Amino acid sequence: MAFDFLLPVDDMALAHCELLPQQSLGRNINKHTEKNGLPVLANASFALMGVLESRNAFEKKSERLDTTEIRIQLYKLMMGNWNSVLVDLGDVEEGESVEDTYFVVKEIVAELLEENVIPIIIGATQDITYPTYRAFDKIKDMVNLVSIDSRFDFGADEELISSHSYMSKIITDKPNNLFNFSNIGYQSYFNAQEEIDLMDRLFFDAYRLGEITSDISLAEPVLRNAHIVSLDARAIKAGEIGGSKNFSPNGFNGREICAIARYAGMSDNVAIFGIYESENTIQSMQLISQIIWYFIEGFNFRIKEIPSAKSKDFNKFNVPTETEQLIFYKSLLTERWWVEIPSILSSHNKINSPALLPCTEQDYLDACDQNIPERWFKAYKKGFN
Repeated sequence: MAFDFLLPVDDMALAHCELLPQQSLGRNINKHTEKNGLPVLANASFALMGVLESRNAFEKKSERLDTTEIRIQLYKLMMGNWNSVLVDLGDVEEGESVEDTYFVVKEIVAELLEENVIPIIIGATQDITYPTYRAFDKIKDMVNLVSIDSRFDFGADEELISSHSYMSKIITDKPNNLFNFSNIGYQSYFNAQEEIDLMDRLFFDAYRLGEITSDISLAEPVLRNAHIVSLDARAIKAGEIGGSKNFSPNGFNGREICAIARYAGMSDNVAIFGIYESENTIQSMQLISQIIWYFIEGFNFRIKEIPSAKSKDFNKFNVPTETEQLIFYKSLLTERWWVEIPSILSSHNKINSPALLPCTEQDYLDACDQNIPERWFKAYKKGFN
């Protein structure tokens, strides 16, 4: 059983918990300890898990990721007004080979998904996104992945899988269950023009750093459709995370990345949340723990909404354009927007009805001005491919 490979939470983190107030996260998380073994998953909403594998790092790591210190910083934080139960499963140690680690991560994550528990993964390197994606193999055959990253991580054609090329593996590997890939926060000077062109050819979505930072709410509809969210800490500016030479002066600030994590938590589709490539600085560990806190906070505001013209909770808008008739829905409860994609996509949603794509109010206003939203066009084209 894959869970046998999990190392218990370090005694130092457990000892630190004893000194914390009753309202702190540390006093309310069921932990994997040497004495008591693994916590029970029944009724759990989240399972925290460290993955120490770093052999496929593009820039080799000079030291192991200190998940104990990240836990100490997380345990210190106070509980919100939450109904969710969090368990800490401990860490997955490096296996005999990288493939062994991937297998264990895939099996653990698949079992958590079966139990309806959201894994929160603190990984040393972002290639761990690959086994988390493969965990859906027997569960879901159309997976949407969102990466919060300054790079697309496609890598060179013949390159072995690494933290800079894991996306190529996801796109080409069989069975191919990836339906959509979206990037939030890419920086043009880190990505070859060929990679940007490839994103366009595959009808994937990419949002530049400046686009998102000028209006952080643009990230919400992208995350609303995601099943996996993979956050590369190098998308955060170096000054915010106390970063080493691997970090860039440009990137998201702490407030922006926490807002994005909250949107990810609010999405009722997100089933896996991973944070990768962080460094062993106190600033980094504090920010990672706060990102996790905001993700859990967002989860507690989840509302399952299925737009329908028959529901009193939605307004339906028909927008005729020169070439298409676009149908938008607006929730009166949350003020979120969706647009219908014609039934060419019905093979992907397994029902014979139009697919619903999360969008923004601006998309609706653009359509009223006879400009078909780009996200609608890409989703429509993808249905024909």
